[in-house]
Amino acid sequence: MSTRDIHQQTRDHLWLHFTNHARLSAGGEVPVITRAEGAHFWDASGRRYLDALSGLFAVNVGHGRPELAEAAARQIRELDFAPIWGQTHPRAAELAEALADRAPGDLNRVFFTNSGSESVETAWKLAKQYFRAVGQPGRHKVISRTLAYHGTTQGALSITALPPLRAPFEPLVPSGAKVPTTDRYRAPAHLRDDEEAFGRWAADRIAEAIEFEGPETVAAVFLEPVQNSGAAIPPPRGYFERVREIADRYGVLLVADEVITSFGRIGDAFAINRYGVVPDIITGGKGLTSGYVPAGVAIASDRLFEPFTRPEHTFVHGSTFAGHPVAAAVALENLAIFDREKLNENVRANEDRFRATLAQLKDLPLVGDVRGAGYFWGVVLVKDQATRETFTADERRRLLHELLGPALRAAGLHVRLDERGDPAILLAPPTTVGPAEFTLIEQVLRAALTETWRRF
Repeated sequence: MSTRDIHQQTRDHLWLHFTNHARLSAGGEVPVITRAEGAHFWDASGRRYLDALSGLFAVNVGHGRPELAEAAARQIRELDFAPIWGQTHPRAAELAEALADRAPGDLNRVFFTNSGSESVETAWKLAKQYFRAVGQPGRHKVISRTLAYHGTTQGALSITALPPLRAPFEPLVPSGAKVPTTDRYRAPAHLRDDEEAFGRWAADRIAEAIEFEGPETVAAVFLEPVQNSGAAIPPPRGYFERVREIADRYGVLLVADEVITSFGRIGDAFAINRYGVVPDIITGGKGLTSGYVPAGVAIASDRLFEPFTRPEHTFVHGSTFAGHPVAAAVALENLAIFDREKLNENVRANEDRFRATLAQLKDLPLVGDVRGAGYFWGVVLVKDQATRETFTADERRRLLHELLGPALRAAGLHVRLDERGDPAILLAPPTTVGPAEFTLIEQVLRAALTETWRRF
């Protein structure tokens, strides 16, 4: 099939996600990705790209792994499909045990989904039904952070705190308050230089929100260990410990939304393991299968599962393909690759080197901040370094979409240009890469940012 045919089929029939189709309707084109291997993929013109975003925060072990293709093929030949409604199959049981073994504390109960949004939806529904089962039916609200993205299904979108995504679908499911992020770059000036004080300040805003909503109405706090939207915002020292104390004080569940940060992204099966607390639920997706097939998961504590061991309570939630045998087989092999190749160890060993390489960009006038953890980093762009002045909405569109985006595509670097908050470049390469790729990323960004600033 010719590339021209693919473009025509796309214009005539394919509804692209999060894409404005005006340009396509007028005869425009979008990139056509044709193959991938390792940390690279190629488009139909033959241009090679360094995939510095792991597809979309998903392909954590890299592209083109024959082991994962073979695991899928073996499973299809053995058992192509069986639902896990009132029955099980070997791969689902094995994967549940493997995930429980990697999760912290008593998070031993594994509920499979098909995506990250479904995982968040599941966690909220579980929290609601759990509190009904233990005699606290008034607890249904969720506290989440400003700028946070937690998914696009109707419930997950209510937890998401991005007005442009929420407004077209209102009224949403009633949720709760939004609290500040842990972005020290935009923190109150008197707190920027004291990490622990800022962390305590940010955590205490959660307590205030619970009090404002009414503790008897709040079911859960949803937090990403490193917040994606807003540009890879890490937690300050002591933040999660303080949040855990607050959640326990008010009887509120702590949900670690790890759709992006799990399965190697921060150098552990679950990023929350690196931040020293045990949540009540972990949500996951994306990297569970390294994106090779759709899959997600919500992992709950034994305490939350206990009411559902009684005859009077059933968690009335599920979907046809969750826990699919092929997805489970691929996930098991994906976890095995992490163990065999010590990929979590690779991320932790190179984390400081990645940070230091990207931090060199701070000598450019456009770069205000570089932050993140593991193999997940954000380069924050500002109009004025000294004053930290940001860009207007029109300036952001020109900066990111008219200037920087085309420059990076031409240079063969795949990143996410984020305008949820300060305009930023998000980086999340496969966990297999190392210093050579870090250097290349810095060099390409430096050239593109320099030219963008000159033309802005």
